[in-house]
Amino acid sequence: MHLDMAQIEVNNRNFEIHNVANRLALNESNIDYDIITLPNGDYHMALDNKSYTIKVLDKNTSTGNLTVLINGRTISTTLQNKLAKLLKSMGMESGKRKLKELKAPMPGLVLNVLVKVGDEVTEGQELIILEAMKMENVIKSPQDGIIQSIVVQNQDKVEKNQILIEFD
Repeated sequence: MHLDMAQIEVNNRNFEIHNVANRLALNESNIDYDIITLPNGDYHMALDNKSYTIKVLDKNTSTGNLTVLINGRTISTTLQNKLAKLLKSMGMESGKRKLKELKAPMPGLVLNVLVKVGDEVTEGQELIILEAMKMENVIKSPQDGIIQSIVVQNQDKVEKNQILIEFD
């Protein structure tokens, strides 16, 4: 992870982190650390002669929210770096613009439309099951929103980039 300066909020306390020449300063106090990525994707960190095992439970890069499990204890944080602060100051906190349309990522056959017009959906929610090359592919919502219209129905053949759903 590379960062020059960031702010992190943990349990309603703010910390300022600086990275200068591969040394970390936490609230202007230098700290010695070593971190490695484990084969399973977790991390092992040595900090001030203490050992920590860190597992990322949830990461939302657009909001900076991060939930980690450190030595069995769940901690929720919010990380604000220079880019996030700039986007927030410009009124674009999420860093993502809202999509109006969901398009087919590949040609295929619509097996099942899992939502209806007017449904309020969340990012990652399953919307459509599309069969492509004899495999079922779940098409998930790229964002929170409300379904304005559903352009396809079960058993429709669709082409790549064909509009499937329109958001409000």
